[in-house]
Parts: sequence; structure tokens; C-alpha cells
Amino acid sequence: MDVNGAVAEGFEPVREAFLGNFETMGERGAAVAVYRNGRKVVDLWAGTRDIDGTHPWERDTAQIVRSATKGVAAAVLLMLAERGELDLDAPVGRYWPEFKAQGKEHTLVRHVPAHRAGVPALDLPLTPAEAADPDLAAAALAAQPPLWEPGTDHGYHAQTYSWLTGELVRRVTGRDIGAWIAAEIARPLGLDLWVGLPGAEAHRVGRVGPLEVPAQAGALRTRPKRAVADAYADPDSLTRRAFAAITPLPDENDPAYRAAVLPASNGIATADSLARFYAALAGEVDGVRLFAPRTLEHARAEASAGPDRVLVVGTRFGLGYMLHGGASPLLAPGSFGHPGRGGALGFADPESGIAFGYVTNGFRQSVTADPRAQALVRAVRVSLG
Repeated sequence: MDVNGAVAEGFEPVREAFLGNFETMGERGAAVAVYRNGRKVVDLWAGTRDIDGTHPWERDTAQIVRSATKGVAAAVLLMLAERGELDLDAPVGRYWPEFKAQGKEHTLVRHVPAHRAGVPALDLPLTPAEAADPDLAAAALAAQPPLWEPGTDHGYHAQTYSWLTGELVRRVTGRDIGAWIAAEIARPLGLDLWVGLPGAEAHRVGRVGPLEVPAQAGALRTRPKRAVADAYADPDSLTRRAFAAITPLPDENDPAYRAAVLPASNGIATADSLARFYAALAGEVDGVRLFAPRTLEHARAEASAGPDRVLVVGTRFGLGYMLHGGASPLLAPGSFGHPGRGGALGFADPESGIAFGYVTNGFRQSVTADPRAQALVRAVRVSLG
């Protein structure tokens, strides 16, 4: 396997771990990038752009990153709050009056990124076409009764996070969240990152699919706890209902799905852009900084912790970001970021100055701690000494 790109002196363990993912974990195509204090120190890619083995992975190959998109959507809410356009402690209904229905009048804006809004599932799931219609999806969510009193508990809003964040941004700014990200985040930083893929960029995005774990890597297979496995197997569980808020599951290779604006699940990015985005949250990159220091602390201050009603395991969230813990190990206790189910990962660790991005065309069964990403994170930790 030829690994392309470069690593700065001292970060050679990351290259070794990246190669190991191809040799022992069945990786087909992937890229990883790491920034330290705003400077790129790792930029690697290898394999094929498509899961079925066609077209080599290029420097600018992008992939769908699933729920790693949530960290980008969270940044929009926090940046709007920093600019005084959105009050995190105001009711969602101040900006979106229809949302107050069915006992949701006391849901606060800060409950949305912290997964405390109480609406992780819909009684009537949306089709992929309906999910892509912002008016229809927002109306469905506004009419949904909460499954617990908003603010009193947390559970991962796997799909509904799209319409919660998207509609808030649309009501406050008049723009869809994908357009806001393009203008206020991607353009200033020069990112290849989209929520709503432009047709002109479609040729750069690979086909994704499930990744088979080689037989010799059996010890590395993801083995969920029995309670977690049962929750995913039960069609009536809140776990299944949350992920099935869009039914049937969309074809992630469908151009129509990739062009939709679904900030919970369908962002597309290069590894470099994902890492660069997090570098600009934690510090300055080429003169651009997305978060003021106070906003950075809001992002990673614990807002939810304990047994997650949807993911079943214990989770920790700041305002829109998973925090370092057993369910989602990151670099260090102060790290914050977001994985994509079965693959992608982006995060920042302000104390060490590290920002990390990993994307792949092959998705495994893991939800929040993919073994390939974790191998790379461990290698970064070794590189730092």
C-alpha cells in the first residue's frame, strides 16, 4: 500500500498507524490530517476513492462524514450567539413560534446542541425526500410531542438534529444552514466542506459503503455491549426510532441525498478541511479564528452526561460536541469534537494545540469509537510524547 502525503518530524507514528489500518483493519480508502497550533503536521491519504475499488484517492478527495457534520452545525449556533443574533438561554419558540406546540414551550436553544430537547424521534418518520424539504421537516418536528420534559435528560438526536439546528438558523438569518456554513466558515478558511454538495464538486466525492473486517482482524471487531446490541435490534426502541427518523435509510451515494442540507448527517469534507475547521475553533489558522475564547469554553463545557436515552451507553456532550470519555475517546480530557457513525472523526484539543480530521469510504459497525480512528488518535498521543 502506497501512502501519499507527508508528516512533520516527530509525527511518524501517525503514518505507521495509518498504514496499519490498511494492513490489519481492511481500510479501502482514507485520509487523515492533523494541525498543531494552526500548522499542518500530518497530511496523508491512500487507497481508492470508492469503496468498490475504482479511482485512486487524491489529495482533494472528499467523503461523506455522517454525524461528524454535527460539530460544524453546532459551530453555527455558537457563532450566531457570539454575534448576538441568537440567545442560547432563550426558548426555541422565540425564534420558531410553531415549535412551542405539544409542551415544548420551555425548550431552550441550548437544549438543542446538548441533545436535551426531548425530540430525538418522530412518531411518523420522514422519507428521504421529505427530510430534504425544510418546510415539511420543520413542521413535522414542531408537531412532535417531546419524549421527555425538555432540559431534564439527554438522548442523542441522531437525525432530528438536522431540523432543529437548520430551522433555528433559517429563522434567525434567513439562510439555510448549508449556505451559512459556506459563506461564514468554509470560504474564510478555504475549506472543502459542504452541507449540501454543489453539483460542480460531485466528481471529487467517493462512493461509500460498509467495510468488512478481515478474518485475521477478528480481535479488532467491534463488539457492542449486550444492552446496546439489543437496543439496535429492537424496532420499537428509542435507539432504533431515533436513527429511523428518516425511513427508509437514505442511499448515501445518491446525488439527491448529498445535495440535501441535513446538518446531522450528510456533510462532505476532506480530512484536511475537517482538521482545519477544528484548528480554527481552538485557535487561529492563517489569520482566521471562528470562536472567541469564551465561546470555545461554552462549546466544551459539559452540558449533558450520563446514560444516554438513545445511545444507551454513558455519553458526555458540550454544546454540540462530544467530550472525551468512554463512549467517545478523544485525545485528552479537554478535547471536544464529533465522530461520524462507523468512521469519520474530527476534534480539537486546545491544551495541546492539536486539531484532527479523519475520513474514510468504508463504514464499520461502531457508533462513536471507530477502531481505525482510535488507532490514529493513539498515534498522535505517542507523537506528542
